[in-house]
Amino acid sequence: MFDTGVYSLFSLLILIGDIWAIINIFQSSASNEKKLIWIVAVVLLPLLGLILWFFLGPRNSRV
Repeated sequence: MFDTGVYSLFSLLILIGDIWAIINIFQSSASNEKKLIWIVAVVLLPLLGLILWFFLGPRNSRV
């Protein structure tokens, strides 16, 4: 049986990750339509959307 503190910490980490992902999505050079799709995915599916964005999301090409 998990303590509610563990769930709270896990939820907080996911929230921080989602906020970080949304900020990075806004800063990406992707089209507005792709940005909107990624933001909706991250907001509606917090953990899965974050994982998918991390591996498949828009990236800035920084050289």
